[in-house]
Amino acid sequence: MIIFPAIDIRGGKCVRLVKGDFNQETVFSDRPENMAKKWADEGGQYLHLVDLDGARAGKSQNLDTVEMILKTVNIPVELGGGIRTMENIEQVLDMGVSRVILGSIAVKNPELVQQACKKYGSERIVVGIDAKDGIVAVDGWGISGNVEAKELAKKMAESGVKHIIYTDISRDGTLSGVNAEATAELARYSGVKVVASGGVSSIEDIKLLKQYEQDGIEGVIVGKSIYTGALSLPEALKIAKEE
Repeated sequence: MIIFPAIDIRGGKCVRLVKGDFNQETVFSDRPENMAKKWADEGGQYLHLVDLDGARAGKSQNLDTVEMILKTVNIPVELGGGIRTMENIEQVLDMGVSRVILGSIAVKNPELVQQACKKYGSERIVVGIDAKDGIVAVDGWGISGNVEAKELAKKMAESGVKHIIYTDISRDGTLSGVNAEATAELARYSGVKVVASGGVSSIEDIKLLKQYEQDGIEGVIVGKSIYTGALSLPEALKIAKEE
């Protein structure tokens, strides 16, 4: 199981939000590349970057910061947040980002996801499904997509998608515990490998997700828990690697 340390970027800074609320922001560093180095030095295998300004604007806004991170670490990086055109996808991949995360566009223009998978391969295109009570949210979580998360996941699988990130918005940034059951159900229903996101609070969450590895949970994104010290990244990595 892969542990993805998260770096959420807003205004060039590393921040964390509560339930995606821009009014509930904590700044953890003015230099996101320093946080990237910290997580890489602690053994992180893959970084999860989110361009929060991009999610709101509908196109990448913090690529200078992403570039600094890419220059600082030698581990793969995935990026999401407002990437909604083939041009933007190409721009990000050309910079050296390993995987692009497509979110809102998967609801609004599923054909683009299919096109991107065909052009760049399904290992480089990831779909981010953000949901509350099982219903997908779009445009920086501000609007309901009026579609069930499970149905969207199945549709994406049919489009050639092999990896999905499932975020339970109601838990994101709350340290209230990961929604392992819903994540595993999404993986089973769609037949796609799923990365869990939202609410991870302690090593117990990592152990819980590990139990669902056979169901298709291939990883977990850790954010607030590693920034506050509630979760030790090296300890989480140790659990994740166990057979």
